[in-house]
Amino acid sequence: MKTFDRLLLASGLLIPLWLLLGVTLTALAYPGYDHLQQAMSQLGAVGAPTHGLSPWANNFPLALLFALFAWGLARRWRRSKLARLSALLVLLHGLGSLVTGGFACDQGCAPLEPSFSQQMHNLGGLLMFLSLTLASVLWIGLGMRLARSPGLAWGSLLSAVLAVVTVVLMTQAVHSGELFGLYQRLNYGVGVLWIAALALQSLRRRQHGGLQMAIA
Repeated sequence: MKTFDRLLLASGLLIPLWLLLGVTLTALAYPGYDHLQQAMSQLGAVGAPTHGLSPWANNFPLALLFALFAWGLARRWRRSKLARLSALLVLLHGLGSLVTGGFACDQGCAPLEPSFSQQMHNLGGLLMFLSLTLASVLWIGLGMRLARSPGLAWGSLLSAVLAVVTVVLMTQAVHSGELFGLYQRLNYGVGVLWIAALALQSLRRRQHGGLQMAIA
C-alpha cells in the first residue's frame, strides 16, 4: 500500500481523538456546560459563548477528516462496489458535519418554532446518523467477505444496533429532559470508534482476488 493511501486511511484513526479533544476543550470555554445533559450542538448554538469557536474546533476539521478517510477507503477497496458505496456514505457523513457546523442551532437547540438555520442543522444531523449507520450495515457483510475479519463484521453489527438504540434513548431524553448529552455521546462515540476500527482493518488487510471482489 502506498504511503499516500496509508495517510488517507490513518485520518480515520484521528477522528475519535479529534472529537474527544475538540468537544472537551471547547466545553471548557462554556461556563457551566454539562456533558451529560447538553447536546454537543449547544456548543455552537446561537448565543453560546463558544458559538464562533465550536464549528472550527469540531465540525469543520472533522468533516475534512471524514472526507480524507472516505477517499482512502474508496482507494483501498476500489474493486468492491459496496465498499465504494460505504466510502460515499462516509463522505456524506462528512458533508453532514459541515452542514451542522455551518448552520448553528437556535439557542437551546430545541425551539418550538425552529429557524431556517435550525432546520438545516437538523437535516445535517439526520444525514450524519443515516449515512454512518448505513455504512456500518454494509460492513457487516463486507467485514467477512472482503476484509475477512469476523471482528469487523460483528463490530459493524454492534455499531448499527447501538446507533438505533441510542437514537431511541435520545428521543426519549428530549421529552424527559434527562441525559440527552450522555446518550448523544454514546451514539456518536460508538460510530467514530467503528470508523477507527474500519481504518485499522483497512490498513492491515490486503485486498483479495477478483472473484472475492466481484462477490462483494
